[in-house]
Amino acid sequence: MEAGFPMNGNKKLQVFVSSTYLDLKEERQAAVEAILKAGHIPAGMELFSAGSESQLETIRRWIDDSDVYMLILGGRYGSVDPQTSLSYTELEYDYALSQGKPVFSVIIESQALEGKVKLEGSAALEVGYPKELKFFREKVLSRISSFFSDVKDIKLAVHETLADYSKRLDFTGWISGREIVDTRPLLEELARLREDKEKLQARLDSMTQQAPRQASGAVKKLPDEDMREIVNMLKEIEVSTKVFSSEEDAELVSYPVMTIVSVMRDKLVTGVTNKIGSSKVDNFLYFNVLPKLEIYDLAGLEKVAGMQWQRYRLTAKGKALIAFFDKESKKAPKSAAAEDGRSGERKVADTVSEKPKTPGKENAD
Repeated sequence: MEAGFPMNGNKKLQVFVSSTYLDLKEERQAAVEAILKAGHIPAGMELFSAGSESQLETIRRWIDDSDVYMLILGGRYGSVDPQTSLSYTELEYDYALSQGKPVFSVIIESQALEGKVKLEGSAALEVGYPKELKFFREKVLSRISSFFSDVKDIKLAVHETLADYSKRLDFTGWISGREIVDTRPLLEELARLREDKEKLQARLDSMTQQAPRQASGAVKKLPDEDMREIVNMLKEIEVSTKVFSSEEDAELVSYPVMTIVSVMRDKLVTGVTNKIGSSKVDNFLYFNVLPKLEIYDLAGLEKVAGMQWQRYRLTAKGKALIAFFDKESKKAPKSAAAEDGRSGERKVADTVSEKPKTPGKENAD
């Protein structure tokens, strides 16, 4: 067959459907039916066969091959990945966003969830990770999303969203070989453009490297009252982990997010990546702490030119918050509560510095 490219009219989009499984079987089936009826291709973990790849590797490969990512969020957080302490559903969502995939979400309404609980009991409700589900729900609601009370709402959301995406966005998609047209007339023009493209790429790389510095530039100073409110909120939000312990069978310990930000400030300012081989502490900060800071514009993701991985680090607002926290800490009287807070900070700092190093393996710093 001659070299060619697909005509846009008959493209079929592959839509990755993500959700918890047992409590949302009917909702997933409704989404799959609506995707097929719209002429597109559904994909999801229940369609995959077992293989040698890890579950997370398989998820990422299928999301890479999909054109659109759809999330159905009910009353469960889902199975948790032991490495990141995040559910596979949230990891799927975060990965789709990091890859620039068009994402849309449907979230169960409170009354509909109450109805499911009456019918299905505790199987429809999160018991083990309610805080994690709450933060995940807030993250999802900060982007394009809608609510559903029954499967008809899900089908309607699929039809409307895919129709809108097909009109506005340019997808790779999937088409029949019969839809291929000859592209040889374009080859000469492409050859002429190649040289210009190489020159522009060098300029683009330079601009990409400068973008993080520009993003972290000066921002309008927030009033002390606003800063104090954010500090107090981060003191109330806690995350549980055992990465700061040197004991293999250590129990989960809860730390206020503000304590971790204060102690790990150097690492958060320079940036934490999700590249393969990162330490357990880096993975904990990247997946469990920095997304919570991003909700308040205290941290942001940066794409690194020429790299598959990304970097999370504090924004100018995040750095200003640390400076404010230090200033307030010096002014505050040494009350029992303040001493307890400083004790928590010393505990994190001590456990990180005292963690023994294992030869040949990277230790959390």
